[in-house]
Parts: sequence; structure tokens; C-alpha cells
Amino acid sequence: MKATQRTVRLDLTEPLRISRSTMSARDAVWLTIGHEGLYGHGEAVSSVYYGLDADRLGRLIAAVDLHRFTEPESALEALRAGELAGDTPPAVTAAVESALLDLVGRRTGTPVHRLLGAAAAPVAATARTIGICAPLHAAAEARRLAAAGFEVIKVKAGTPDPEDDIERVRVVRDAAPRARLLLDPNGAWTPTQADALLRRFADLGVEAVEQPLAPGDPETLGALAERSPLPVIADEDAVSLDDARRLAGRVHGVNVKLAKCGGVHAALRIAEAIEGSGTALMLGCLTASTLGLAPAVHLADRARWADLDGHLLLAHDPWTGIGGADGFVRASDLPGLGIEEVAREDVA
Repeated sequence: MKATQRTVRLDLTEPLRISRSTMSARDAVWLTIGHEGLYGHGEAVSSVYYGLDADRLGRLIAAVDLHRFTEPESALEALRAGELAGDTPPAVTAAVESALLDLVGRRTGTPVHRLLGAAAAPVAATARTIGICAPLHAAAEARRLAAAGFEVIKVKAGTPDPEDDIERVRVVRDAAPRARLLLDPNGAWTPTQADALLRRFADLGVEAVEQPLAPGDPETLGALAERSPLPVIADEDAVSLDDARRLAGRVHGVNVKLAKCGGVHAALRIAEAIEGSGTALMLGCLTASTLGLAPAVHLADRARWADLDGHLLLAHDPWTGIGGADGFVRASDLPGLGIEEVAREDVA
């Protein structure tokens, strides 16, 4: 097998502001693994939060020793057993696994969701994120999304003045009265603030809140969830399988991102660990292309909440194949991930 990679810039349609940062672009490293004339693809995106820039991602991907395997199936098995990627960051493991799954699926004529045990191609209503912005802009975005068919809208929160967040959610609710609303302060609140604010957001019809408290104290997060009028979903506090086990039964949901946990098989282990605990699965993502989102879409039917809109935030998505513009992401029955790279002239 031969592995190659290239780095591309993914520009957002508009800057996305959250409580801790504002992002207007992200670098992506694309991994391609070839074997006997067929190719599989994976993507890892840069992240300031996780300390991964494109150069480091490229070095770590190149260090994964794929050359000792004669076929992708054995490499994929070694990856599942923890014998291939070793101590590399989860984002790298997820990208390598994506490329191997895509290649194995193409070799066998099997879509990834069937390789993972699902008979039908998953379809899920995805949340669409509205960042921290002026109320007029938030209202206009909410109306546009509702008209396009989005049933779930996620509103970012965590501004210095919580009244700004209250107003943003209020105008979104007025503009899209039938939409299910999720709220995400990205850990910006203290427990005292959360106690006061969650009641007000519940009155505005918010369905659930992600990571209201700063990560690092899962006990306090669990205690908040116990008394919260809204379901509490752990995100930054739910990175690994051990994290999920620690939080199972303590919070109402865990947000599993493949780049955070290490890929689809790691996500499946988390889903198994929390099953029956009262803690539901949310599938989330980083801002990435369709290539980066596709593996999670093949799991989307297993989640209570799907937040798989990262590709929809881009000015130009270099890949196609999972949809989403109408509010629903869909895996296909094509072999592998079922996606294709868009011709360069089409995205220029």
C-alpha cells in the first residue's frame, strides 16, 4: 500500500464566533491510501484547541507505518487493536481509519455503514450552527435555515453579557418557531450562572445544552445535570472512552466527535459503553469538508442528536456525497464512504 497526503485551506463562508475564539478558516490534511489501483481517503483538520496545526498533523500521519501491511484489511484490523497508530492523537487515528475503511469498502463494493453492521444507509436531521452574532443576523439565519428545511438549530452562547445570549436565542426562536433548539456555551459559564440561565433558556424552548461549564470537573457537570431543567450534554469533558464511562448516567448526553475520540470504532465503543445508562449519544464534528464528515454520517442513525454541519459552514466544500443543505445528511449505498472530490475548477 502507498500513502500520500496534501494540505488544503478550508475557508468558512463567514467567521464563526464561539465563547473562546473566532475562526474564519481551517487547514485540512488529506490522506490517500492506494492499493491495486483503488484509493481510500481520510481527512484531519487543524485545531488550536487540541494543539494540532497542519505541519504537525502531516508529520504524525506520515509516521503511521502502513507500508508493513500487504492489504488494507489487515491494517484496519491492526488499527482497531491499537497496534497501528499507537499514541498518535485521535484526529490522526480517525483520518487513517477513514482512509482504510473507504479503501476496504471500495475493494469489496461495500458502503462503510454495512462494514460497520448497519443494513440501511443512515439519514439524520442535522443541527446547523449559528455562531455568536448580532440578533438581526441570527434571526435572518434562522429564517433562512427553517425555509431550507432544517429542523434543528444550534445557537452558540457564552458572551460576557448573558443577556446577549438570551436575546439571540429569543430571536432565533421567533424566526424559526418549529425548530428544535440546542445551546452551546462551550464551557463559558460558572455553576451559579448555569443555574440561573438554564431556567430562562428552558422557558425559551431550548431542548438541550452542551458543555455549559468549563471542562475538567466532570463531577460538577454531573451535579449540574442532575438539577438542570434542560438535558445537559458533555462535549469538552467527553473525549475518551474512559470519559464516557465516567459520565454515563450522570449527564443526559455525550457529544462524540470522531476527531476527538479516534474514529468510528472508538465511537462505537463509546456508544456501547453508555447504552442503557440514561446517557444518549450525540454525534458532533469539527468544521471540516464532506470528506471529514462522511465517516460520522455512516453512524448517524445511532445518535439521538446529530450535529454534522461542519461542511455546510465552508465557502467551498471540496468533496460531495453526504448532502445536508436541506437539513438532512445521508450516507449513500456507494462503495466505501460514497463521496467524490469536486473538480478544482468547480470550486475555484
